Amino acid sequence: MGKRRGGRELLRSLSKKQKKHLREFGEEHPFYDKVSGRPEATQICELSENSDKSSAESDSETEVEQVSVYHKLLATLKTSPESESEEEEDESESEEAGESETEMDSEGSQETGEADGGEEDKNDVPDQEVTATDTAEQMLGQEQADGADASCDPSHGVIEEFTDVKHESEFSLETNFMEEESGDCNADKRDSNSSQAFSEDPFKQHMDKELEEKEVEKMSTLPKTSSQSKWPRLGQLTFSSTLEKHKALKADKEVDVKQLYLHKPLESTWPKVNKQFLSSANKQSDPSFTPLQRELFCIMNTYRDLFYPERNALTNGEEVRHAYCLHALNHVLKANAQVLSNNAKRRDQKPGTDNDDYRDQGLTRPKVLMIVPFRECALRIVHIFISLLEVNEKKKIDVSNKKRFKGEFGSDPEEKPPNLKRPEDYEAVFAGNIDDHFRIGVAILQKSMRLYAPFYSSDIIIASPLGMRTIIGAEGEKKRDFDFLSSIEILIIDQADIYLMQNWEHVLHLMKHINLLPLDSHGVDFSRVRMLNLNNWSKYYRQTLLFSALQDPQINSVFNKHCFNYMGQVAVRNVPLSGSISHVVVQLPHVFRRLEAENLTSVIDTRFQFFIDKVLPEYRDAIMSHTLIYVPSYFDYVRLRNYFKKEDLNFTHICEYTKKAGVCRARRFFLKGEKQFLLFTERFHFYKRYTIKGIRNLIFYELPTYSHFYSEICNMMKATDNGVDATWTCTVLYSKYDAQRLAAVVGIDRTAQMLQSKKNVHLFVTGENE
Repeated sequence: MGKRRGGRELLRSLSKKQKKHLREFGEEHPFYDKVSGRPEATQICELSENSDKSSAESDSETEVEQVSVYHKLLATLKTSPESESEEEEDESESEEAGESETEMDSEGSQETGEADGGEEDKNDVPDQEVTATDTAEQMLGQEQADGADASCDPSHGVIEEFTDVKHESEFSLETNFMEEESGDCNADKRDSNSSQAFSEDPFKQHMDKELEEKEVEKMSTLPKTSSQSKWPRLGQLTFSSTLEKHKALKADKEVDVKQLYLHKPLESTWPKVNKQFLSSANKQSDPSFTPLQRELFCIMNTYRDLFYPERNALTNGEEVRHAYCLHALNHVLKANAQVLSNNAKRRDQKPGTDNDDYRDQGLTRPKVLMIVPFRECALRIVHIFISLLEVNEKKKIDVSNKKRFKGEFGSDPEEKPPNLKRPEDYEAVFAGNIDDHFRIGVAILQKSMRLYAPFYSSDIIIASPLGMRTIIGAEGEKKRDFDFLSSIEILIIDQADIYLMQNWEHVLHLMKHINLLPLDSHGVDFSRVRMLNLNNWSKYYRQTLLFSALQDPQINSVFNKHCFNYMGQVAVRNVPLSGSISHVVVQLPHVFRRLEAENLTSVIDTRFQFFIDKVLPEYRDAIMSHTLIYVPSYFDYVRLRNYFKKEDLNFTHICEYTKKAGVCRARRFFLKGEKQFLLFTERFHFYKRYTIKGIRNLIFYELPTYSHFYSEICNMMKATDNGVDATWTCTVLYSKYDAQRLAAVVGIDRTAQMLQSKKNVHLFVTGENE
């Protein structure tokens, strides 16, 4: 009974977000470890079981995740909620062996001694929300019961559980008219003087272009032709297209906001919203855009696909976010204004007249899909939208469900104690609410915004890859829906590199289900649907904007194989000149060993065989103790762990799913030299950024995904000042298929030499001048 009572006490102390994650995955999110003995902060109001749009999603989520290889692997790990709710050690405490032992001894008392403070404040949620129960089992049962009652339509009830009757007609495109506005955008003002000026609007040019069958056939069969160009701020650009070469795109040194065809009120609000990024020098040359934003928006506004792999959360992340938010909102306002204007024209036309000029919609309403990794990102995007729509403080726009949105997507500043020392880039990425399971529909109509709009009544959908994955479902599932993705005109994937650390399969799954013909009509008026949608050519008109902190083959693959825009693609392709090895400050010999693989599919097995045959034997000697093996892939980590166990090697291991006590124990054993090897995964480092003490020998089983992780791991050696730095070693395995990662570590010139050289071993020495 004592054990059961302790378990219930633990469940009571968890927040609703932690209970939900625990129920779905059998463990907490890798990032969520508490840092002090305080109860979990309760100010965040998470998505409830029966709230606006997520009441029935739990029914399908548990089924959906079973089909993922990633989560099948998760299911094999024996995790328990007790260990995950333990206190995260402070860096200075955990790394001393004696204090680590004390911490481990007191773990049980920490778990059961926490105050009962995990329940959420329910003041911000609708009346229909049910009260959360104390145990995970009761919560699951209650959710399933609620989901059955709340769904409006069994065919897509997963999405439309929340029916906001009060705002449904107010935000309906079909029943509203362009009464207050004289035109549908700034181009309309010019239209009275010149119809030609209106036709120059990039939105009109792109959406009104009628492709011919032979052009579509050409795009699906012929390879793309490409050309190079160098821009002042973006650098080296690659333009590619299958159709005839379009006129060369040149970077504008100055941009007049009035010539960008921005829909009102964006022309007046954008300079105010963006002024935080403008330096005094910028304001004189261009009062609206930073040099980076000007060149990015210049490409976005032509409706070409864009891949920008230099987005940095610390430096230019918010600049980039503001630029794509401006483009997305501009597109939605123009599209909706066109529909409302045509509504008024149709209303005024004589009965019985049939006009084909009013084809202005897709098969479903959502036009923009924004994929972001965390709730904090969604919060910032919505705040930018609101700022861009508010002309001044007197003209506030009406935002429905704003209080609820702030509760569920906001965060409490006290939730994350300030005593943890982490790198600046880590703090920038993991700022605010970092829950990675969410989706929200946003409807915008003239001077109003509706948050938590049902997807089929939304203009913009903001979601995480996991949030989309659980709604799209898998083949054979009863509750799945992806019809709302059929007419997406702009797809924005921001911070794509983080999805490599989450689950890249979710991104691929989304790309396979976007711009397909819907299975149901969803009440659409086919006389208003564009011919491009009826012909199932939506994917050839969809603009994809892809932002990442790095170049990676998997991200490149999505851009090259899943983007079909007839306007073509633009990719930023700058090569790193120096590489992160230049940031290694310790005196250390770096031995790079090339392995030969026949093809890409054989690299995994070749690397494993090369490691156990040629690398590991050199480190088996007791003199080579304190060896850390850095493994980027979790599947490689599992394979190595099983091999080490089979060979009965003296090792310990840490991965993103290792229990708190296990992490403590492994670090202590490694520091004291009681364990010769430490297997260490990249995702653990990504989510935790612990300093591992006691490293004397380093093996990079594969080059890191993030190049700065290479120098970070190497510089951990100086954390143990024991005067034996002369014996430190570092070995790196690489193949010709790791060219991009290798270039990011050693620079492009050295990479070319290392891949073409007849020698398979290359040596670099750092820190010689110290």
